[in-house]
Amino acid sequence: MFPAFRSMRQVRVSDESHRVTTFELFFDLVFVFAFTQVTGFMAHEHTGLGVLQGMIILGILWWSWVCYSWLANQTHVDEGIVRLGMSLAMMAMFIAALTIPEAFHDMAGGLDGPLVFALAYFVVRLVHIGLYLVAAGDDVPLRRQVIKTSSAMFTGSAIIITGALVGGSSQTWFWLAGLAADITLTYLTSAGGNWRVHSAAHWAERYGLVVILALGESIISIGVGASERPVSTLMILGAVFGVGLSVCLWWLYFDVLAIAAEHVLARLRGRARSALAVDAYTYLHLPLIAGVVLSALGVEDALAHLDESSGYGWLGAGALLGGTALYLLAHAAFWRRVGGYWKTWRLSTAAVLLALIPAASGFAPLAALGLVFGLCALLVIVETSVYAEKRAEIRRSHSAA
Repeated sequence: MFPAFRSMRQVRVSDESHRVTTFELFFDLVFVFAFTQVTGFMAHEHTGLGVLQGMIILGILWWSWVCYSWLANQTHVDEGIVRLGMSLAMMAMFIAALTIPEAFHDMAGGLDGPLVFALAYFVVRLVHIGLYLVAAGDDVPLRRQVIKTSSAMFTGSAIIITGALVGGSSQTWFWLAGLAADITLTYLTSAGGNWRVHSAAHWAERYGLVVILALGESIISIGVGASERPVSTLMILGAVFGVGLSVCLWWLYFDVLAIAAEHVLARLRGRARSALAVDAYTYLHLPLIAGVVLSALGVEDALAHLDESSGYGWLGAGALLGGTALYLLAHAAFWRRVGGYWKTWRLSTAAVLLALIPAASGFAPLAALGLVFGLCALLVIVETSVYAEKRAEIRRSHSAA
């Protein structure tokens, strides 16, 4: 019994060969459900304030996920006490996801929804801090870094819990302030710090998988938007446009961008690597994920109103075109940090999408969805053609590796 107990306490520090484990994929299943809940929340509220609240919830979910991405790169999370701790975090995160529909509006009866969400989030973050201290082992600078950055978690969580207790219209602004405080203080305490990114391949794969999760939510939204309606020609066409848009979003990230970024990350060492991981992945992937979730909301809204003759409306057009534009802008900023220059075709397409929001609000939902799909498909075709030689070189080198 005692040898078994000692083995549970042991942790294994990762190295450059470390890859994503099946337990991490299992852990992510909770976030699949959570992302779906966020889109459902915004669709139900169907107001600008509801979208803002949904984005706040998404930010809290992101900060819950991203801290465990760092832990999983530091150690093998499918072993020993770390696996047990992450299992506990999964339970707490699932409870938080269950309460998303009443995160800002407590339902009659039962426990206080906003408070349960806030406390569950605090448990997820607290478990992470404890596990990271264990995973740091004899790495004293890393342990100090974890303790230093934990001040951001405690500050942000305290504000979020306070907002849940205060309730009412003030809760939104408390939660926004708490999330902003956590994000800002984490960055300030991490700048030039002692974080470790042991495996570039694991890191890039981990963030690629969370993009897949978000894109999976966009596919689910197609089904949700089309549910409870008879199959029709319009619905089939809308499904083609929606899935086609998801394919384009996948292509723009995974065809070359993710591969090239991994190559850059792999060439770096020490603080230069961890700084890139913080800026390009921990921070700049948040607007990227938000863009996917917002566009998924727009797709769901379009498919739910396919047969309506009135215009798409500002909320639907803003979510669909604005979310897709945000996704492309995040790509451009990501590559500016990684590769040192802007992706001009993506910036231009994002600008066109944003400019078209007023006009698209008066379009039929199917026409607006077809427009966004068409623009993204055109972007894929242009970039694939213009950069064909460079694309082939990057993909060839990745296959050889």
